[in-house]
Amino acid sequence: MDAVTLSSKFQVVIPQRLRELYGLKAGQRLQWVALAHRLELVPLQPATALRGFLPGENNFDREVDRL
Repeated sequence: MDAVTLSSKFQVVIPQRLRELYGLKAGQRLQWVALAHRLELVPLQPATALRGFLPGENNFDREVDRL
């Protein structure tokens, strides 16, 4: 587990090991997620990055009036 210190300007440095592990880059946008008793930092991704993240083809049947 990596510990960090909150600066007087309320800034945090992400440890190099974690930056490399998760492929974080300078200038990349991140989002804070507040959960019960903890904060999570999640990299923001454009919607196009989600294309194809589910396995298999899009083969579900659609209702004719919804095309």
